[in-house]
Amino acid sequence: MYGLLKKVILKVLKTPDEPEAPSGDEASLKVFRAAPAYFKYRLLGWAFGRVVMFGITVAVVLGLVAGGAAGAQDEPLLGVVFIALAVFVAVIAGINLFLSYAVVRLDYEMRWYMVTDRSLRIREGVYNVREMTMTFANIQNIAVNQGPIQRLFGIADLKVETAGGGMVNPQAQGQGQHFGMHIGFFRGVDNAQEIRDLMLARLKQLRDSGLGDEDDTEQAVETNIDALDVLTAIRDEARAMRSAVEPHRWEL
Repeated sequence: MYGLLKKVILKVLKTPDEPEAPSGDEASLKVFRAAPAYFKYRLLGWAFGRVVMFGITVAVVLGLVAGGAAGAQDEPLLGVVFIALAVFVAVIAGINLFLSYAVVRLDYEMRWYMVTDRSLRIREGVYNVREMTMTFANIQNIAVNQGPIQRLFGIADLKVETAGGGMVNPQAQGQGQHFGMHIGFFRGVDNAQEIRDLMLARLKQLRDSGLGDEDDTEQAVETNIDALDVLTAIRDEARAMRSAVEPHRWEL
């Protein structure tokens, strides 16, 4: 049942397939996914929320049934209406329960973390697909975040920060609260330290070799050329103004 629902949801929402690898050596590509324990971690929060909803639903259904039973003594049709409403509420609650479970599971399954020797790519989301690409040339900090409950599940979040080098895919839809232009998260991984060590090693190799991102280098060159042109134009303008004023200075 879930598999069929998943196909329908992904088709209706036109959720893209596995993302393409970021720039870098294809042989160096490493693909990481959220750990199974991350799904259990999310499922725990979902269960707490469902307990509250279940209590409200039961109270409403019992109230409708009691009202229907009382009303049926004087007006049989009124009793049928109350019972029908109780069934309707119960069915809607059941559908909501299943759909909310599917959303949590899809959120867990549709997470991709890709790392090459030059860059990384993060994609998450089903309805709002968020994708970020970062080059190692711009990465400033890599840290492992782990709360007490995450520690119990043996998972952690890997936080990657850049100095203005993060780019969001133009096709990405929306932004999560913690999915900023310069911060990316490998959420719910059970090998965060291993991924961190891999990225630090590749970052060190890249910096030791003196190589940077080609696009960043070209952009810097173009920026320098533009700045030089502006300064040259200002200098020429100043000389022209001085030449225009010079003959009239003695007349004053």
